[in-house]
Amino acid sequence: MAPNPKKVLRDILEDLKDADFQKFRVELLERKDGVKTSQVEGKGFLDVADVMVSVYTEKKVLLVADEILREIRCVDAAEELAKAAKKAGFPYQGAASGEGGAPTEAAAVKREGEHFVDRHREKLIQRVTNIAPILDGLLQKKVILQETYDQILRLQTTQSQMREIFICLRASDACKDIFFSILQEKEGFLIKDLI
Repeated sequence: MAPNPKKVLRDILEDLKDADFQKFRVELLERKDGVKTSQVEGKGFLDVADVMVSVYTEKKVLLVADEILREIRCVDAAEELAKAAKKAGFPYQGAASGEGGAPTEAAAVKREGEHFVDRHREKLIQRVTNIAPILDGLLQKKVILQETYDQILRLQTTQSQMREIFICLRASDACKDIFFSILQEKEGFLIKDLI
């Protein structure tokens, strides 16, 4: 039977040390993008892989796993994941693999330790003009509070609003990841131009 992304992920998770697997589960939950505590708390690698595939789909699950592995400093495991995915013929390349080709979403988001939104801060401040839907997404994903939402909307210019959003994003890379995914949805052409 040919390996699928779930099988590749299971093999990588199975090889993690217990402490690293625990960090992986914690980081997975901190993403706050669909995985619930009850789905992974106290669960083994088989269950975690199943949950990840159901939440992120087979198309994106390996990219998400790569990001988490690198975040918890399991770079060797991330590299193994990239090799296994390539060997199985999946269109995937790890965020730090030096292979050629177009950058993947994960590679574009975090290159050389600098997040996409930090790298393109000035251009995003100047070019993003429709702020309200972005704020709606940030509020819905609980990146900002209602009070912050109202405060940002009261600002006079879109540039001022974007600068205030960037202040809110200082909290964590997870906030920046959410902001990036909202930008992809609401400002897709701009993001493709910057990547």
